[in-house]
Amino acid sequence: MKISIITATYNSERTISDTLSSLEKQTYLDVEYIIVDGASKDNTLTVISQNSTRVTKIISESDQGIYDALNKGIDLATGDIIGFLHSDDLLAYPGALSDIVETFEKQQCDAVYGDLQYVAKNDLNKVIRCWKSGFFNHEKMKYGWMPPHPTFYMKRDLYIRFGGFDLSYKISADYDSLTRYIINYKIKIAYLPKVIIKMRVGGISNRSLGSMLLKSKEDIQIMKLRGLFWPMSFLCKNLSKLPQFLK
Repeated sequence: MKISIITATYNSERTISDTLSSLEKQTYLDVEYIIVDGASKDNTLTVISQNSTRVTKIISESDQGIYDALNKGIDLATGDIIGFLHSDDLLAYPGALSDIVETFEKQQCDAVYGDLQYVAKNDLNKVIRCWKSGFFNHEKMKYGWMPPHPTFYMKRDLYIRFGGFDLSYKISADYDSLTRYIINYKIKIAYLPKVIIKMRVGGISNRSLGSMLLKSKEDIQIMKLRGLFWPMSFLCKNLSKLPQFLK
């Protein structure tokens, strides 16, 4: 099975080399690596050219933000499976992609997800939070459950059928897409009980009070759209993060 990995970059010169290094170390070789750059003004493109031999396609042009860039990547992808590796994230270990493919083959599923660690910006071995997803059932969706989007790998033909990211959401388009696939279209998903991704702390959704408020507003809109009882789903979605800080 061929995997298409999509990375969106914008002024990512300080972190992209770590991302590229984690991909270079992967033992699974049938990988198409696509980088969609938003016309970076720093040395992102230079760093990419100097640090990776596995980049298959790269474009650099203005976009409407990260979700627009990821949609462009989906359009460019030719693999059987699509996953997203953000420009400040890392694949956690060299066999991550091999394990993902093995899970697809064994489970005969539509998508695979796993666990995620939040790590310190300047110390990738210092774990701040651990998002242990657990096994899936549809009842969990009522309580705000979702898999960590950076660990979510889905068959490309389903992205073509069901669409990518809704650009009307500025922060929660990943939550919208996951709930659309899982609740509306009832795709079959399988859990890989390993940490697949290491993510640096400080994402867009928690950079400022304004970002957190906008994310909350968008999450509630999505919960209503999916027919969830949003007061309970919203509360549980946020409370479920507390155990992630207990190491």
